[in-house]
Amino acid sequence: MSCPRIPSPRIGIERTKAALNIYNISMVYRLLFVLASVLTAFNVSAQDAVGQSEYRLATGDIIYVRVYGEDDLTMRLTVPADGRVRYAFVGEFQLAGKTIDDLEVEFTNRLLGDYLVDPQVSINVAQFRDFFIQGAVAKTGGIAWQPGLTVRTAFTLAGGLSPRASKSKWYLVPDGGGENDRRRVSEDDLVNPGDTLIVEESFF
Repeated sequence: MSCPRIPSPRIGIERTKAALNIYNISMVYRLLFVLASVLTAFNVSAQDAVGQSEYRLATGDIIYVRVYGEDDLTMRLTVPADGRVRYAFVGEFQLAGKTIDDLEVEFTNRLLGDYLVDPQVSINVAQFRDFFIQGAVAKTGGIAWQPGLTVRTAFTLAGGLSPRASKSKWYLVPDGGGENDRRRVSEDDLVNPGDTLIVEESFF
């Protein structure tokens, strides 16, 4: 009569390790999925902050063009001074003055047929152009715009107000506007890409 075979402890250990490895791999995939969801949500919120359907691209904006399954057609494009860029295989595109929705339709139509049977094009604003600040602040000039930017945040990004800065004489000139478009603003007013914020000095 033979004795029942007792499983080796090593086999149990190996099985436990395999189970742990599967669990760890599963957790990694879950974390990657969550991270991708967060990044997508941030990108959408960044565009919605200025109204994606209404926002028109201008010099200095950077867009990310993604064509599903086509790595050669996926790239970042900066809107140049003349507003036009060359895109792989299909020639020039006018970016300045267009909305993201406009461009997705145009890119899809240009790729359709000769190049791709059913192009899946997604375009997002990867980085908005600068806003500008002048006058009595620590740092003047162009500063990278952020979604939801207010006058108060703009002052922080500019290193704060100077000791002689006025506490209320703050003015904003909208992108593309002139002196006649200048208006007085307060700390909670929004600043959009391309806007110029002016802080006057106080003489008292």
